[in-house]
Amino acid sequence: MKTIGLIGGLSWESSAEYYRIINERVREKLGGLHSAKVIMFSVDFYEIEKLVREDKNHMVCEMLTSAAKNLELVGADVLLICSNTAHRFAKNIQDNIKIPLLHIADKTAERIISSGINKVALLGTKFTMEGAFYKDRLASYNIETLIPDDKERLVIDEMIFKELCVGVTKQSSKNKLKQIIQELQKKGAQGVILGCTELWMLIKPEDCSIPIFDTARIHAEAVVDYALKGMS
Repeated sequence: MKTIGLIGGLSWESSAEYYRIINERVREKLGGLHSAKVIMFSVDFYEIEKLVREDKNHMVCEMLTSAAKNLELVGADVLLICSNTAHRFAKNIQDNIKIPLLHIADKTAERIISSGINKVALLGTKFTMEGAFYKDRLASYNIETLIPDDKERLVIDEMIFKELCVGVTKQSSKNKLKQIIQELQKKGAQGVILGCTELWMLIKPEDCSIPIFDTARIHAEAVVDYALKGMS
């Protein structure tokens, strides 16, 4: 079994979910008392979020790259960044380490393609919904993305940072998110990417009439398959 390195704390709620899913999948695959070999470098999300809001992204990139190097140094064989938005720095991080970084958008795209669809709604932070780093990655798989309008993007961003990242879930936010998804479905979305690793706290597959792609779960399951590859 390969050792999985996690850059966590982005937020810790989603990092805990990654750890749970990874270990549940290892137990499912290997049975008995098996659990995953995991090393986590958990950052202080307050520091990261403050630097992003101050447009000091180069400092965030340096912090996350340093975390990746440390994980490699202490024995990680494969790396995950437990956040969609932080994948804007994925290329720089991969360029500075020798172990593979499994990109969350790649794994999500593979799942979308296997579902037989190619037009999806993308929900997440404003940085993820508006930035090219995620949509362009999906486009390389011939997947078209739809995003909410300006006002709705702000509403979702505030849900994430002011509620979900501090462990708060509200029925009113869930209802609003379902309404946004329904509007995007009317515009042609065949599925929905939960492009923030906290959105699973609000939206479940049974909440929508179209497929939901929970990126945290997809990412976590993919790294286990990688870590166990070749094991009997």
